Amino acid sequence: MGGDGPAVHGAGTQRQRRVELGGFDPALQDGSAARVDPSGTLCLSIVAPCFNEEQGLMEFHRRVSAAVAAAGERSYEIVLVDDGSTDATWTVIAFLVDLDPHVVGVKLSRNHGHQIALTAGLARCRGDEVLIIDADLQDPPELLADMRALMRRSEADVVYGRRIARAGETWVKTASAAAFYRILARMTDTDIPLDTGDFRLISGRLARLIARLPERDRFMRGLISWAGFRQVPFDYRRDGRFAGKTKYPLRKMLAFASDAILGFSLFPVRLAGLISAAFFVALIVLLGYVGFSWMFLTTVPGWTSLAIIILATSAVQMFTLSVIGEYVGRIYIEGKRRPLFIIEEIATNTDAASDETRP
Repeated sequence: MGGDGPAVHGAGTQRQRRVELGGFDPALQDGSAARVDPSGTLCLSIVAPCFNEEQGLMEFHRRVSAAVAAAGERSYEIVLVDDGSTDATWTVIAFLVDLDPHVVGVKLSRNHGHQIALTAGLARCRGDEVLIIDADLQDPPELLADMRALMRRSEADVVYGRRIARAGETWVKTASAAAFYRILARMTDTDIPLDTGDFRLISGRLARLIARLPERDRFMRGLISWAGFRQVPFDYRRDGRFAGKTKYPLRKMLAFASDAILGFSLFPVRLAGLISAAFFVALIVLLGYVGFSWMFLTTVPGWTSLAIIILATSAVQMFTLSVIGEYVGRIYIEGKRRPLFIIEEIATNTDAASDETRP
């Protein structure tokens, strides 16, 4: 890591314009992940990835701050991660840092994707408990107090939000999401809860564990489920977006589903093998029929059946190779051991009360 040192921005605000590598650090020869910020400990961290959320960030900050106050918590931080936004998101985050000493701004060097941005937030947070929430306010921050109470009552490391209703979404998206998670549950050995998103309250030890995992194609809710520990559901109704448009068009949704399936299941490879075996059996049957026809029936020379056989077997071969290639490609990318993300700038407010940091 290197950089040109901190730059002062407003009273009490420290802007650190330095490059930080996140996730796997090639300098660590033992294969462990890059460092997670160890400086001090707070009772609570709220981590929110942000991508083009300038219209709703002020309201998000207001509601989150009110929810923390209602929970009776003073030792906390709000970590806002700008995932390469193209609007004024970072400007709003910097303003909030000036306004509120509890806000920490993390600016990534480019758009790395929601799951990587979330990982960057987990790597920077310091809370004994960590609330993961999106900045679009579809997940109500006012549920914080109830989620904390459930976590302590059940002695759990994870309280995950389970959606019983989804406002502002079409029936097609709702139905496809429900179908996807049920199909995924049948394809993987990891018990990933149905009808859940990233909205959840997790322990600080689990947050730091997840941040240290080096894999690149991340499906965070799957990784948290894979980690184990005691995990309990919290049913809630999801709201519509407060402002802006969805950041998950069809292309990103398909890529997200691909990461989930390929990251937690070998089913596609096994499916390709089963299809190949089925075609092999069909080929044996066809060869028997051809031999019987040649010996006992009148045959008419032709190319149609031969063409169909060639096309069918070629299609199966290409499908099998593409599935294997997808896995091999991911192994190749992982083998490069590049950092998961690059932090361009970190903004903190040094006016935060010293008694809010626990030794």
